[in-house]
Amino acid sequence: MNKEIFIKLLQQRQFKAVRSILDVMNEVDIASLLSKLDDKELALAFRLIPKDKAAEVFSNMDTSMQSYLVEMFTEKELKELLDDLYMDDTVDMLEELPANLVNRILNTVSATDRKMINQLLNYPDDSAGSIMTTEYVDLRDTMTVGQAMAHIKRTGIHKETIYTCYVTERRKLVGIVSAKDLMTTEDDVPIKDLMETEIISVTTHNDQEYVAQLFTKYDLLALPVLDADGLMVGIVTFDDAMDVMVDEATEDITKMAAINPSEKTYFDTSVFQHAMNRIPWLLILMLTSIITGTIITKYENAFAAIPLLVSFIPMLMDTGGNCGSQSATLIIRGIALDEIHFKDLFKVVFKEFRISLIVGAALSIVNGLRILIQYRNPSLALVIAFSLIGTVIMAKMVGCMLPLLAKKIHLDPAIMASPLITTLVDTFSILIYFNIATLLFKL
Repeated sequence: MNKEIFIKLLQQRQFKAVRSILDVMNEVDIASLLSKLDDKELALAFRLIPKDKAAEVFSNMDTSMQSYLVEMFTEKELKELLDDLYMDDTVDMLEELPANLVNRILNTVSATDRKMINQLLNYPDDSAGSIMTTEYVDLRDTMTVGQAMAHIKRTGIHKETIYTCYVTERRKLVGIVSAKDLMTTEDDVPIKDLMETEIISVTTHNDQEYVAQLFTKYDLLALPVLDADGLMVGIVTFDDAMDVMVDEATEDITKMAAINPSEKTYFDTSVFQHAMNRIPWLLILMLTSIITGTIITKYENAFAAIPLLVSFIPMLMDTGGNCGSQSATLIIRGIALDEIHFKDLFKVVFKEFRISLIVGAALSIVNGLRILIQYRNPSLALVIAFSLIGTVIMAKMVGCMLPLLAKKIHLDPAIMASPLITTLVDTFSILIYFNIATLLFKL
């Protein structure tokens, strides 16, 4: 939808045309379109969204838009919206809103909903309990398929998903049954004969990243969440797991780029905050590079004897950094997908060592031939060739071990990615280079 045409229709107060446009648009696309409007136009346009879409559009808006609308809503409008919002979306919104708006919302919802919201807000950040919804279809094993279908028709409209139904007995999860099985089975078949009892579940305090991994591993649509007593308290749905995957990937990417993570979008984050997110790591990496400078100074006699040695420093450091980053990236990915564990350390090291021999040999042969052709200096070619092999082996060992060691001591493996590994590899590559050079040239 063209933004200018939409705004023009709003300004001309052609509300019927605006409603007809919003009626056929997807909720996510509506939220994206409304994000381009100013505050006055946003409030007007939101009130023209069909009622059955309004809550879903609202849940897809960013925090600043939600905050403005909550301030603008009348008590009646706010209550209608909250009644249509799923509980997990309400909690996600409350976690981001200012305290005065949170209080207004809590005063608007019913006492039962307020109790449930407060309970969800008290779960640890990044836990399964903090991302679950309490709105799911529960059945009894004494029901027949026909009774279960009738129950879903009565209550399903208020549930976040009906594709997977949960069979409970005094809130204890005893089985699951899919909507597909219910729709393709005769009405008189008992639920207990249809349900699956091999159940994959998580607890409220399980890490949300672990929850997302289960969705990927088992191709789930929803995952039941149990409390400390083994009683069912909610479900995590696929869309929430996808949000977790995006958040975790974003966090890892920013850490790998030596930036402190931020929950705000790029444009919503101020210039000052962007700078503050980047400065700490840049300072650390800048100060650690002093070590490299000190090492280079120590070998200034080698420079004086053979000035050409200096010109190969950037190539060796960059090659080492790139090799380390390659290994680290693959290991971090393996850790994130639960494919690689600390117990695999020696297996990983052995594999990366063999890889580094092949990579180092290929790079050293190419560079050795280049130096022979360009400088006609066999000794220099040998120094660079051996230095490259040593640097590549060292870089890949560092790149594969550091993320696993970080995971073992409960640090984020992404912290050990490109910037930190590059800094360490720079230091070691200089040591390797000048030790080999002084040995072969007898400096």
